[in-house]
Amino acid sequence: MNRRGLIFLLACAVTAPHALRAQQKAMPVIGYLGAGSPDAAAPFTAAFRQGLSEAGYVEGQNLAIEYRWAEGNYDRLPALAADLVGRKVDVIAATGNVAALPAKSATSTIPIVFFSGGDPVAQGLVASLARPGGNLTGVSRMNTELMPKHVELLSELVPQAGVIALLVNPNNPMAEPTMREMQEAARAKGLQLRILKAGTESEIDAAFATLVQLQAGALVVGTDAFFNSRQEQLVALASRHAIPAIYAWR
Repeated sequence: MNRRGLIFLLACAVTAPHALRAQQKAMPVIGYLGAGSPDAAAPFTAAFRQGLSEAGYVEGQNLAIEYRWAEGNYDRLPALAADLVGRKVDVIAATGNVAALPAKSATSTIPIVFFSGGDPVAQGLVASLARPGGNLTGVSRMNTELMPKHVELLSELVPQAGVIALLVNPNNPMAEPTMREMQEAARAKGLQLRILKAGTESEIDAAFATLVQLQAGALVVGTDAFFNSRQEQLVALASRHAIPAIYAWR
């Protein structure tokens, strides 16, 4: 298990028992709200269950987990979060900022442990890092803040690329800040940055076709649960178009 996953699991393990004791149910229930698909998130859910097991909670024995997956359709998340709240789960584990925000909107009483990709204060998830307040706590990878490093790496690996493209999902609330950060990083390196947007499988195909027209020498794929679920498609297209690409995940 990697360190980020372990921190997330420990946070869930610490938060859940307090809510579970308060509810006094025969078998406590965790609501797992995922923005992506179960297949793409399989390593993370396996680590999640392992961490719970290490804390004494085994799914199906003394713990139940209600899974809800948006499958990359982020407009489904508010209804999925509301469903978990309606089922009176004891704690909600929200993966990604796109899931954490709808969870926060759905309840102010059920504890929420989030695993975010950006600044949780700037996103409005918590009041501060030291004192989050409210019913939310969690950890962040700060991916948005790290995205400019991808531009720096590509400029070193592909020095002949004067034009770099950025692929973002416009449905992701972090798309706008990501584009701003990346534009600044590209300007600092004297590069031109072209923005490509895709929120569906067919739009990903169209974005790569546009890459050829833009004569982009390299591609940065933004952090996004939908993109994570389309890994094979992204890698195949990058190979087909012979475009050096860098991703948020291996």
